[in-house]
Amino acid sequence: MAAAVLVEALAGGDRSSGTQLAYIGPGAGFAFLGSFLGLLSGFALTIASILSWPFRMLYRSLRRSHGLEKAHAKKVIFLGLDGLDPRLTERYMQEGKLPNLTRLRETGSYSRLRTTFPSLSPVAWSTFATGVNPAKHNIFDFLNRSTKAYVPELSSAKVGRPRRSMKIGSWTIPLSRPTVELRRKSQPFWKLLGDRYIGSTIIRVPITFPPEKFNGRMLSAMSTPDLRGTQGSFSFFSTKLQQATYEGGSRYPLRREGNAIHGRLEGPDHPFEAGAAPLGINFEVKQGTSGIYTLTIEGNDYPLPRGEYTPWIKLGFRAPIGKVPGIARFMLTASEPEVTLYVTPVQLDPENPALPISHPSYYASYLAKLLGTYSTLGMAEDTWALNEGIIDEDAFLKQAYLTMEEREGMFVSALEKTRRGVVACVFDTSDRVQHMFFRYLEGESRGADSEHSRYQKTIEDLYQRMDRLAGIAMQHVDKDTILFVLSDHGFCSFRRGVNLNAWLLKNGYLAMKNGASESGPSFQGVDWSRTRAYTLGLGGLYVNTKGREPEGIVKPGPEAEALRQELIGKLAGLRDEECDDVAIGQVYASNALYQGPYLNAAPDLIIGYNNGYRTSWDAAVGKVSAEIFEHNHKAWSGDHCVDPHLVPGVLFCNRSMDAADPGIEDLAPTTLSLFGVPAPAWMDGKRIFNLA
Repeated sequence: MAAAVLVEALAGGDRSSGTQLAYIGPGAGFAFLGSFLGLLSGFALTIASILSWPFRMLYRSLRRSHGLEKAHAKKVIFLGLDGLDPRLTERYMQEGKLPNLTRLRETGSYSRLRTTFPSLSPVAWSTFATGVNPAKHNIFDFLNRSTKAYVPELSSAKVGRPRRSMKIGSWTIPLSRPTVELRRKSQPFWKLLGDRYIGSTIIRVPITFPPEKFNGRMLSAMSTPDLRGTQGSFSFFSTKLQQATYEGGSRYPLRREGNAIHGRLEGPDHPFEAGAAPLGINFEVKQGTSGIYTLTIEGNDYPLPRGEYTPWIKLGFRAPIGKVPGIARFMLTASEPEVTLYVTPVQLDPENPALPISHPSYYASYLAKLLGTYSTLGMAEDTWALNEGIIDEDAFLKQAYLTMEEREGMFVSALEKTRRGVVACVFDTSDRVQHMFFRYLEGESRGADSEHSRYQKTIEDLYQRMDRLAGIAMQHVDKDTILFVLSDHGFCSFRRGVNLNAWLLKNGYLAMKNGASESGPSFQGVDWSRTRAYTLGLGGLYVNTKGREPEGIVKPGPEAEALRQELIGKLAGLRDEECDDVAIGQVYASNALYQGPYLNAAPDLIIGYNNGYRTSWDAAVGKVSAEIFEHNHKAWSGDHCVDPHLVPGVLFCNRSMDAADPGIEDLAPTTLSLFGVPAPAWMDGKRIFNLA
């Protein structure tokens, strides 16, 4: 999921450093109240559900039977392998390393799958769900610019403070639940099927937070925040006394007291008092006679062998009234000469989540009771901790595959329990590992040769693990089942970053106050009265349009269109002279790509970067840097924020497909047609089967 790390960076910065955050949740106000009210409503809903279950099952059975009268299949399975690249897939199949996908291709069909403009996971999976282009579902990037200010904000969801509250002294007491808004528009195919009483189980498909109500079950994915209200903030503890600022996390001290080491895990903000210290939990680390360290927290002891994760530990952050539940894993990363400890982002407890993460609301708890506690964070793999050197490659892989095991259990459970309807599950391990290990695939070791050799086969191993998942899905296929294995996009290298804000400044399209050559995040210091264009996010460029942007100066209509065409002419073919390479192949006008009611919210131009290039980290968060091009030195070395023609996805099916050039927008209308449901006229996709 391209640049999930970007959102983490914005949302999970060091609290003490004053880093500006683009997606700050409502803090413990949502956590405490959501937990308390969720417990009460969940209990009442469970009782009501148990009492009404026989009647609901009878009614749904009768309606479902009627709904399937014109169906061409009884069950459809979607196995989403985020970021699986067709070039690597085809190569490994040719080498005999992906037996299940090879068999699926030979007995059914295989094709490369057109992705969206831009080729970003929130955009592509939204199109998968709705069958429409971005101007109809309103998701254009990971980030949008706020319509009230030139600041980035999460594009897919927004969590706001409770609408009703009561002031008592310095305390503000919330009297209602926090507001939670899904910004994706249009209707997903599972909602349309549910209206015909054809049920679906949707597990971790991106852009499903908060979960929509429909006739089926859903566990949310991308944009689900952690307990601090961010998109993932790790904690790093050390006995070494020094200050440090990290992207995506915070550093905290460990204090030696005798033979014990003490720390305090920071949780959500104080629920009632602005500016008060966040809630926290004290913990202790001791070394036993055997040399193994032990973590004591919340009255329980957990062994801490170096380099190994604890199980999910249930936490209760004590508030003035009650506790805020959460979960986290701990890992001892060093024991001498200094003790260092990594803690995953503190996540919502699936058995008592402070925000809605599933539909029905008890489904998250049901899965936890059935399979054990699991990660709830939208982007569970901690890419920033690896980028910042807090954990190493081995620790990252362990975390990624622990998350994959949790997802596999959910997928298998859904497959075993579903006789009719849809099962859709997306695994994002394939995306995260490629983001962080692409440098080893390319042979571009940024460390020792032995380290390069050690991780050279990591992506090959990843693809074989994905192939095993395909084999599991195939075990649940019969003559009345359609199986799709797909990815939303492929992958390219990310060696060089491009700051188009710097290019716009040097070429007179963007201006700075007081003659400055650089800006802070969110365009701090930019002179909007003289700025005609700017870039923000991972895929687009905006014209500073009058009446649309807060301080727009370019008149809409012919003037704005002329500027768009001028920028296309100058940016297409942009060269990186230092590396003697073309950084940007093509530039696309969004009004030529999209049609729909949300076109005005789209970037004006979509940038088609070449292999090896991507928007720079600074440009993505609204910074103007001194240089246009820069080397990417982060572990995050693979990406897909490039020209979509370079990174198609894959599509396997156990039936022969009739479409010669399928696109990800085609899966929604195809699914509807398989169940005998006509696709709405507003869908852009077409069926990939010629059904009688």
